[in-house]
Amino acid sequence: MPKPSADSNQSTYQNAGVDLAAGEKAVMLMKDAVTGTYGPQVLAGIGSFGGLYDISELGHLAQPVLVASTDGVGTKTKVAAALNDFAGIGQDIVNHCINDILVQGAKPLFFLDYVAASKLEPEMIATIVSSAATACKQAGIALLGGETAEMPGVYAEGEFDLVGTIVGIVDREKIITGQRIKAGDQVLALMSGGLQTNGFSLARQVFGSRLLEPFGQHTIGQELLTPHRSYLDTVKPLLTKGLTTGMAHITGGGISGNLPRILPQGLAARIKTGSWPVPEIFKKIQTEGKINDTEMYRVFNMGAGFLLVVAAEQLETVLQQAPETLYHVGEIITGDGVSFV
Repeated sequence: MPKPSADSNQSTYQNAGVDLAAGEKAVMLMKDAVTGTYGPQVLAGIGSFGGLYDISELGHLAQPVLVASTDGVGTKTKVAAALNDFAGIGQDIVNHCINDILVQGAKPLFFLDYVAASKLEPEMIATIVSSAATACKQAGIALLGGETAEMPGVYAEGEFDLVGTIVGIVDREKIITGQRIKAGDQVLALMSGGLQTNGFSLARQVFGSRLLEPFGQHTIGQELLTPHRSYLDTVKPLLTKGLTTGMAHITGGGISGNLPRILPQGLAARIKTGSWPVPEIFKKIQTEGKINDTEMYRVFNMGAGFLLVVAAEQLETVLQQAPETLYHVGEIITGDGVSFV
């Protein structure tokens, strides 16, 4: 049997829709951004079959517990593809995942990404992963590894998907479950970065092909691509001082779908609409889509991207010590679910 050359099957595989060279080029283009997130804890990262992360420094924790989460950016990818703008979408997935484990009091350790497309465009993939690396570096975590996959026939031409997995750590006695929440506790909100990563199917239905239409200082499309923000730096000092009994990341399902996830049985939340500023993009979606209030608050975060529940007696302390503006948006009551008043 003849010995295969390095590229003996390359043209056949390319004819099937997969370009191995494109994947290799993408890795080369993103390598510096990814390795720039590494600290001494990373023993093996990009190029390895599995990432290696040294956790010996966590020995000071009495009962260290790993916290992990996986999520995607949904159809925000379609807006990015339509505008050929991928500079922020990597930040979206990293920050989304950071917030998801932050609600349980966890400190993020490392992140892994997965980018799949009908056809790998090396520059596009490198931009997405470099964007994720930027968010990882800002959070002080490693982008430990990931996968880029070219899957013609699974994804339509021009389509791509972006998913991330994060692993963090928390001392067992400091896990925040919401079980300490009680009637009379107060609800505070941190502002969102626009739609963040939820509600894009409805937003795209409303705006259709009008993404380049002017909106404020830029366009509708650019406004929709506002990156999902991280709440780590704001929440961390409050966690250190034990100033919250529960937290909720407001993603798909809005406040009414996410806040009840942390409430003990028999408790509900009363949220006062108008107690925080609703960004103009939500007003435009509602007006042009003729969408009622109930659906808007069920689909979108409406500007309240992250909620904290605090004891009533600590309300003023939290408001004064928070590194950014917190809005007092409601209270915990007996009952079930979330009501808006």
